[in-house]
Amino acid sequence: MSVYQRIDSSEWTLDYPPLFAWFELGLSQVAQLFDGDMLLVENLNYVSPSAVLFQRLSVIFTDVLFIYAARECCRCVQEQKGSRDVLSRPSFVLAVLLLWNFGLLIVDHVHFQYNGFLLGFLLLSLAKHLQNRHLQGALLFSVLLNLKHIYLYVAPAYGVYLLRSYCFTEDQHDGSISWRSFSPLRLLSLGGIVSSVCALSFGPFIVMGQLPQVLSRLFPFKRGLCHAYWAPNFWALYNMLDKSLAVLGVRLKLLEEAELPRASMTGGLVQEFQHSVLPSVTPSVTLVCTLLSILPAVASIWWRPRGARGFLRCLLLCALGSFMFGWHVHEKAVLLAVLPLSILAVESREDAGIYLLLTTTAHYSLFPLLFSPAELPIKVFLMLMFTIYSFTALRKLHSARLLRPLESVYLMGLVAVAIACEVVFPLSPWQHQLPFLPLLATSVYCSAGVCHCFLRLYVSLLRQEEKHKRL
Repeated sequence: MSVYQRIDSSEWTLDYPPLFAWFELGLSQVAQLFDGDMLLVENLNYVSPSAVLFQRLSVIFTDVLFIYAARECCRCVQEQKGSRDVLSRPSFVLAVLLLWNFGLLIVDHVHFQYNGFLLGFLLLSLAKHLQNRHLQGALLFSVLLNLKHIYLYVAPAYGVYLLRSYCFTEDQHDGSISWRSFSPLRLLSLGGIVSSVCALSFGPFIVMGQLPQVLSRLFPFKRGLCHAYWAPNFWALYNMLDKSLAVLGVRLKLLEEAELPRASMTGGLVQEFQHSVLPSVTPSVTLVCTLLSILPAVASIWWRPRGARGFLRCLLLCALGSFMFGWHVHEKAVLLAVLPLSILAVESREDAGIYLLLTTTAHYSLFPLLFSPAELPIKVFLMLMFTIYSFTALRKLHSARLLRPLESVYLMGLVAVAIACEVVFPLSPWQHQLPFLPLLATSVYCSAGVCHCFLRLYVSLLRQEEKHKRL
C-alpha cells in the first residue's frame, strides 16, 4: 500500500482512487493461490493460464453485485396495470437490458475491466434512492466515488438532490423550497457518511504524506484533450472540424503545411493534441463547458424537484454532459448514461426512443475495443442479438413507434459505416495509407448520435418543466 501510487514501472498509469487499492489487496489474497508471479509489480505483460483464469473468475464473482443491483432496480419499476405475460413485463425487460447489456459485456468480460462491479454500486445506489432509502444510497455512492473517480461525472446530481430533497424536509405549496424545513441533523448524517468513507480511503495515504502524489495520479491533465481513440463526444467533432479546416487551408494555400503542428490521431497511450486552426482546448475550458452543460439539469432538481425519477433524469444529463465536454474522456464512460437510462426506458415511450438511439450508437462506438479479425463475428452477433431484443421488447411494451424517421435513417447510416470500416476498409489500399480512418469515421459519426440524444434528454426535461408550470 505504501508504494501503490508511486509505481512508475508501467506505461499504464495508476489512476484509481485509494479505496480501489484495498479492493486489489483483497483480490491479491486469492490471486496468490492461483499464480503468485502475477503479483510481482515488475512482471510487466505477464500472462499465464492461471492468471487469466483468476482474472476472469474475479470479474464473474464481483459481478454478483451487479446482478443484485439489477434485481433491486427491477423492484422499483412501475408495472403496467392488467394481466401481462411475464416476458413482457417492464421489470423483466429491464432485467434483460441490464444483465445482457452488450457494451458492458465487451468492456468487462472481453476488454478486461471491473466495470460491472462499479456500475453495480451505481445502480444499487439509484435503487436505494428510488426506494427512499437515501442514507444507504449516499453510502453506496461514497464508496463508489472512492473506488473510481470517473463517477464524479454524476456527483453534482447526487449532491444537489440529497441537499434539496433529503436535508430540506418540506416544500411550499407551489413546489418551491421551504427554508424553515432545513434539517441540520440530516446534513450531519450525510456529512458523517461521506467523511467516514473518505477517511478510510485516503487516511493511510495522508498519514504517509502521499496525498499530493495520489491527486496527481487521479487528475493527469497532461494526458491531452482526447484519448488515443476519440470518444464520440463534442470534442471529436471539434477535432474533425479543425482537421478539415487545416486541409482546406493548405489546399487553398492559406496555410503552410510545414508550420502546422503534427498531432497523432491514433498513436500513443497518453498524448497531447494541439489544434491546427481552431483554438487549442485547455482543461479549464472543458471544465467550464461541462459545468454549463449540466447547470440547467442540476438547477431543475433544486427549484422544482420531482422525486427520485427527477433525480435520475438529472443524473443522466450530468453523465452525458460530462461525457460530451470532459477532458480526456474514455469511450466506455458512455455506459454511465446507457445503463441508468434503461430504467426510464421501460416506463416512458419517449425515453425508450432516446434509449434505443443512444444505446445502439454507444455500443457501436465500442467496436474499436475489439479490433482483431477473429473478434468481428463475435461482436457483430452479440450486438445484433441485444439490439434486436431491445427494439422488439420496448416496441411491444409501449405499443408505439419509438424512433423518429430521421433517427431511423441515422441508424441505417450506422450500418453503412460499420460495413465500410469493418469489411471494405481492411481490403482497400487505404489501410496502410490512412490507418486512422476507421477510428475517425466511427468516432465522428457516433458523436452526432450521442449529441442528438443529449439534446433530446434536455428537451424532455424542459417539457416536464412546462407541464409542471401549467399544473
